[in-house]
Amino acid sequence: MKSAAKHLLAGTAIAFAGGTPALAADIYEPTVIEAPEYVPAAVASWYLRGDIGMSNQKLDSGLYNILFEDAAVHEFLDPGEFSSAPTFQVGIGYEFNDWLRSDLTAQYRGKADFAALDRYDETGDGTFDGTDEYTAKKSELLLMANAYVDLGTVKGITPYVGAGVGASRNTISNYRDINVPTGGVAYASTHSEWHFAWALHAGIGYEVNDRLTLDLGYSYLHLGNAQSGDVISYDGTNNEFNPSTFNDIGSHDVRLGFRYKFGS
Repeated sequence: MKSAAKHLLAGTAIAFAGGTPALAADIYEPTVIEAPEYVPAAVASWYLRGDIGMSNQKLDSGLYNILFEDAAVHEFLDPGEFSSAPTFQVGIGYEFNDWLRSDLTAQYRGKADFAALDRYDETGDGTFDGTDEYTAKKSELLLMANAYVDLGTVKGITPYVGAGVGASRNTISNYRDINVPTGGVAYASTHSEWHFAWALHAGIGYEVNDRLTLDLGYSYLHLGNAQSGDVISYDGTNNEFNPSTFNDIGSHDVRLGFRYKFGS
C-alpha cells in the first residue's frame, strides 16, 4: 500500500515538473513596448509682415491758433475732423513661442482731409462778426515697437491682443483759413514734426500653412499733435508767428495683411 502511494506521488511530481516550462513560458513571455512618439518643442522664428488699412481719425482737443484770442468771443461751430485715409505698413518680427511675439513696424499714413468752421465776436457786444473756414491735409510716418499675446489656436484661428510705443512724424500741408464775410485767405507752408505715439492692438490670425498667416487687425493710435507752418495773410502780412496746432490726434484703424515666417 505504501509502495503504491510512493509511486503515485512520484508520477504526479514528474508530470507537474514536465508541465512547468510551458507554464513559465506563458507567464514570462517578453512584451515589446513601443517608445513614445517624439514631438519637437516649438521653435522660435523670425517673420516678415505687410499690411494695408484705413484710418478713422479725430482731434481729441481741437484746433488752436493764438489769433483766436484776439476775438472777445470765439467758438467752433464745427470743431473739425479728418477724413479716412489709407495706411501702408511693413515690419519684421520675432515669435518667441506659441503665445508671445513682437515686431518693429514702419507705417505710412496717407493724406487725410481736414475741415472746420468757427465764428467770432471781435468787440464782445454779443453780435458775431463773421466765420472762418479751415482746411488742411495731414499725413504721418509712424515707427512702432509692438508686443502681442496670442490667446490660443482653434482650427487655425488665433485671436491676439497687443500694445506698442514709438514716434510719429506728423505733417500738415495745404493749410487754408478763409474768412467768409471778406473772402480773405490766410495760408501756411507745409510743416512736419516728431511726436511720441502709442497704440493698442487686437485682431485674429488665420494660419494658411506653417509659414503664412493672414492677419485682420484693429488698432487705436494716439499720434500726439501736429502743427502747420506760420499762418500768413494772402497779401503777405504776418505780424506774429502764429501756426495752427492740431491737438491730440487719435485714430481707430483697421488693417488686413500677412505674416510670413522664415528661418527656423
